[in-house]
Amino acid sequence: MNRPKAARFLAALAACAASASLLAGVQATPASAETFCGSNYSVDGAIWTEYTQTPGVRKALGCPTSDELGLPDGVGRRQVFDNGSIYWSPNTGAHAVWGLILQEWGQHGWEGGYMGYPLTDELKNPDGIGVRQEFQNATVYWSPNTGAHAVHGNIGWWWGQYGYEKGSYGYPTSDEYNTEHVGGNVDDNNGIRQDFQSGKYILWSGGQADAFEACQTACIGYGGITNTKWVKKTEVYINWTNSRYTSVHVTPTAAAFKTVTGNDDAASDVNDDWRQVWSNTLMFPGATQTEKTSTFQQLLCHAEFSYPNTSGGHLGGPTWDLETWRPELTGDAETKVNKMLRSRCNWDTDS
Repeated sequence: MNRPKAARFLAALAACAASASLLAGVQATPASAETFCGSNYSVDGAIWTEYTQTPGVRKALGCPTSDELGLPDGVGRRQVFDNGSIYWSPNTGAHAVWGLILQEWGQHGWEGGYMGYPLTDELKNPDGIGVRQEFQNATVYWSPNTGAHAVHGNIGWWWGQYGYEKGSYGYPTSDEYNTEHVGGNVDDNNGIRQDFQSGKYILWSGGQADAFEACQTACIGYGGITNTKWVKKTEVYINWTNSRYTSVHVTPTAAAFKTVTGNDDAASDVNDDWRQVWSNTLMFPGATQTEKTSTFQQLLCHAEFSYPNTSGGHLGGPTWDLETWRPELTGDAETKVNKMLRSRCNWDTDS
């Protein structure tokens, strides 16, 4: 072998070695469709890559039970396995869905429902307990104590602002559902609600003309079941475009109403009554000291002057509405009491 030929030969060997080195870092793809588990169903392309290269997917899904199938939208594809499916679309790639997350997704219309296609595989949550899977328009969260539930939209945004599953709300315990009286006065399913752990929930309404001020246009709400001595539950409604219009709805227990004979009641320790109002509900965010004082005075008014079973009835009825836009009452005690009674706890001005 002469030197020029030897040089060319060595250069070719070096090129082959370099190519092999580069290929070693490239994910393997099948030369043609591949079958598994002795079945006649072949797996190919991006679905093959998801099935064979993503850790844990093949074990979770089991064996294929169908070939690749078209979807009703005419865009995506799926393949069915023993325990789940792999879905693919050109905009989202291929992702496996199984178990209760697959069931939750299916209940809302699969890829044709509001959630759309999966964007991720199943992901571990930071708490080390639950998992989640992200879809185009929602995320499904699962934990062993709460099952699988989708979170999205404005309710999902509010939940995220307060720490997702690691925050005070915890995991969702329901999907969104229609509910009555989200800022309204009629039984017309004018809002939606989603429940979370520890008796907390988040609400949303697009607005209603005959609602109280905070929810005449779109509003976000949240609340918690309290079940303390004087408070059953507390709900807060915040106008979506003007947070000045914030309303706190307190549902008192029977013990919170002052009796005709003046027995012990919530008015005897309004500071503790106030604490119970917020024992399982976030205090309205961003409130000024004036707004806090005004709502505290409104609570005192209701607790002191809501007499049951008398000709005057309850001041405020079975639910006490405390509005942040009402001014703080000033003057001596007698002046304040007169203003409270004259307005039936709903004063508009400090006059």
